[in-house]
Amino acid sequence: MSDLRLRLGHSPLAYRTKARSARVPLGQILVNAGVISHRQLIHALNQQLHLGAPLGAVLAAEGLVDEKLILDCVALQHDARRVDLALDPPDYRLFGLRPCAFWARHQVVPWLRLGDTLFVATSRPDSLKSLRLALEPEIGAILPVVAAPQDIATCLSATIGPALARRAETLVKETESCRTWNWRTHPRRNWIGAAGVACLTLALLAPLYALTVITGIAVFTLLLSTGLKLATFLRQTKPHTAAYSPPTLADSTRLKLPCVSVMVPLLREHEITNALIARLSRLTYPKALLDVVLVLEADDNVTRDTLAHTVLPAWMRVIEVPSTGTLTTKPRALNYALDFCRGSIIGIWDAEDAPAPDQIETVVHYLDEAPPEVACVQGVLDYYNARDNWMSRCFAIEYATWWRVIMPGIARLGLIIPLGGTTVFFRRDVLEKLRGWDAHNVTEDADLGFRLARYGYRTDLIRTVTREEATCRPWPWIRQRSRWLKGFMVTYAVHMRQPRVLLSEIGAYKFWGFQVFFICALSQFLLAPVLWSFWLVPFGVSHPVATVLGTSATTVLAVLFILCEVSAMIIAGYAVRGRAHRHLMAWVPTLALYFPMATLAAYKAVYELIRKPFFWDKTQHGHSLNGGGGD
Repeated sequence: MSDLRLRLGHSPLAYRTKARSARVPLGQILVNAGVISHRQLIHALNQQLHLGAPLGAVLAAEGLVDEKLILDCVALQHDARRVDLALDPPDYRLFGLRPCAFWARHQVVPWLRLGDTLFVATSRPDSLKSLRLALEPEIGAILPVVAAPQDIATCLSATIGPALARRAETLVKETESCRTWNWRTHPRRNWIGAAGVACLTLALLAPLYALTVITGIAVFTLLLSTGLKLATFLRQTKPHTAAYSPPTLADSTRLKLPCVSVMVPLLREHEITNALIARLSRLTYPKALLDVVLVLEADDNVTRDTLAHTVLPAWMRVIEVPSTGTLTTKPRALNYALDFCRGSIIGIWDAEDAPAPDQIETVVHYLDEAPPEVACVQGVLDYYNARDNWMSRCFAIEYATWWRVIMPGIARLGLIIPLGGTTVFFRRDVLEKLRGWDAHNVTEDADLGFRLARYGYRTDLIRTVTREEATCRPWPWIRQRSRWLKGFMVTYAVHMRQPRVLLSEIGAYKFWGFQVFFICALSQFLLAPVLWSFWLVPFGVSHPVATVLGTSATTVLAVLFILCEVSAMIIAGYAVRGRAHRHLMAWVPTLALYFPMATLAAYKAVYELIRKPFFWDKTQHGHSLNGGGGD
């Protein structure tokens, strides 16, 4: 043990007997040292009074004082030792005093124990009350030494990171997770295999009748899907009821603004980092209360090297997720980083996102006005590169339809909202109650949306927009869509393990809405080739099922398909009628050529569901960097 750690400068008794009232205020220390002026101090104190944030955080966020200098003064204020954890590491045995997540949540490092006194490294010596309540009855006095927040996070990752990473993989209850999915050991594998062989045999023996049955299933799900779209469309075109109108924004002087943590998962991002910082810098929420956490994998050298050459603002920090060699998914990274977040509201953005400048204010005020059962709010997603090419235009039309018609309609129908992977914000206590995200589900967002509903909570849509980068190349689009569809398949399978339990938890109305949503979303792509074949009928080509159903019935089906397609175009046209999207109107008819790619993605998803159910097919960002703010 080094002399430095033995020579703490003052005895533990000195720490305990120094009266709090005798401490010199941090602002006075900074002024006396000539670091800031009296005018700057008054400005910072006014900000502190308004925000309720620590003075040091206000000064750092305003760019008035360097964080290192603030920490030196904080140590002086509390008569505490200033330590560099890299040069003078902690006694690693002390981490065993409590579970790993305890230290991460409190953002402290158990540094040294002398007799009945435990010294903990912290960047906030004034915020140890909850730590003392948890530790002092058993361990003795808790006294601070001061270390930089990033040094604390680095030390925690190096010491207890692997344990936290393993915990992140199994955080969700096994009964609510897909991690036990294994086709080779699936309990219903033999039954499913036998049913598949039987269907294939019947198809070979009676191909026309098999095709007719498949056509019937495809038609039935098409009608259900079209019916759901029309229902959401009609609900969306009616005047908004008070139940779904966002509340009037409260006066900021009345509301005590909370600290908001937003996690931004990064993986092999080289082009996007500088653009991301520029976009998030436009946020108008007080930076002293904003905690942006860039989450990257420990073995992601590409992103780490990029960040090493990037100067991050004081309100933005990096958390590295240790590798366990078994799983690399976005929800695993989110589970790990959650313990390091400081906010009472937890949000998610993607690397390429450009959120509306006032987005955090909108979220905070909405959750303040909303009843407790509203555990989550979801913003609207849009694209900033809709003019890049034909694919980006079609993707923008699809998203406009989804987020401006279908999703609001689903909300007004009282059905469960499947969350998006970004611009989603949670009450932290509820998120922790549900134990975060299923680390093995590649559409962890949709799964969490339904788990929230099963626990009696609700998601509301709010009028704030985040612009993203539309995937506008065929193969990356197929890879991205296959991940979404595979996740939908897994999510449906997980929640339908015990249908009766699901029915009792969410009620019959939402239960059948759940069935329609997932079955239609999957079957319409998997069975699409059967429906495509009917497009030849209006041109006089005889369809094989005509020998079973008759020519008239086949013609009726062909007309029905045309009507369904026309209704989809009407809904899409309605979605892009606004000034920001009007340029897309002429491209709506070309969606018929766009969606066939999703069928390829669906078959890829089925293959991966069997062979690689937890494989995360990463979407690479940064091809279009001209992002703007939200509308």
